[in-house]
Amino acid sequence: MQTVSDELRQWVDAQWPHLQLNDFTVRPGLRGVGHQAPEWQPLPGDAGFRRYFRLASEPPLLAVFSPPQTEPNEVFLKLSRHLRHHGVLTPAVAAVDLERGFFLLEDLGHTLLLQELRAEGADGIAGIAIAEGLYAEVLHCLLRLQQCPVEGLDLPPYNRDRLRVEMNLFCEWFVPRLLGYQPNAGELRMLDRWFSQLEDSALEQPQVLVHRDFHSRNLIYRADGPPGVIDFQDAVVGPVTYDLVSLLRDCYIRWPQEQVKRWALSYAEVAQQAGVLPQVEESQFLRWFDWMGLQRHIKVLGIFARLSLRDQKHGYLNDLPLVIDYTLEVARRYEEGEEFVAWFEEKLLPLVREQPWWNARK
Repeated sequence: MQTVSDELRQWVDAQWPHLQLNDFTVRPGLRGVGHQAPEWQPLPGDAGFRRYFRLASEPPLLAVFSPPQTEPNEVFLKLSRHLRHHGVLTPAVAAVDLERGFFLLEDLGHTLLLQELRAEGADGIAGIAIAEGLYAEVLHCLLRLQQCPVEGLDLPPYNRDRLRVEMNLFCEWFVPRLLGYQPNAGELRMLDRWFSQLEDSALEQPQVLVHRDFHSRNLIYRADGPPGVIDFQDAVVGPVTYDLVSLLRDCYIRWPQEQVKRWALSYAEVAQQAGVLPQVEESQFLRWFDWMGLQRHIKVLGIFARLSLRDQKHGYLNDLPLVIDYTLEVARRYEEGEEFVAWFEEKLLPLVREQPWWNARK
């Protein structure tokens, strides 16, 4: 019985003589053996259901199986072309079969931004000077993304319902299923009030094209050009600070609080000059930034718990301590967050401290 990878391989072989490479970033001649594609190597999966295979070709290509039952493949195609047209480097498409969810895509590189941000030093993280240069390129890329027009894309709005559905993952997966705690009616009312305030903050911000997962594992480092952007198929129209806080309070790498603040305010200044962001007080922008990060990290606690419990992707549990730290540290800065923090510290932290993923933290 044929597997999906067997079918994908046969499809790639059939497409090989007819590939369209006109839009590729690098366009040397395609080298293969006759009409058969070169060897390929499976790559680790991501948080979704896609499967990737890297071909030993020139230019480099990725064969992808993206299940049409679960993945918005038509949106991916439309956004890929739109973003490239407006100066954001996304993978060019060499061939596609939407019915089966098969793609041949330009391979933008082997090195994720996260890998480049990590160094050989004692703390395993690149120095601030190195990070400054890397983030300068990425923030310029983010500005281009936020300048992209959204008319005609039919992207969903990041509205109150969507924001709430995301935060409810915390209540559905992290609290009861991962930690085994059942909130009572009063605690649920407290969470409802807190989530409503976070939603209000998100909705009052300027609305732009939002990648929704703009972080160091979805950005490809390229020494000779701008970063490559991947995993953008869940884009929406939403708050201007969402992708910025996803990047600067990354769930996979941490920077000093004051440095994050400087980067955020520096981006705000550039975004104002570019017309992406209206003139706004620093304190207001930082509040938007902080509260957007709270919405995202509360959501991520639920998502990472679900990835482990439902999808057997247990590695994401190792990233929960950083996300918990972000959530509590930022919420403590605001009077509105005091009730949530007190509840979390009293009811959830004792259960968190019993978890193997918490005790294994560095």
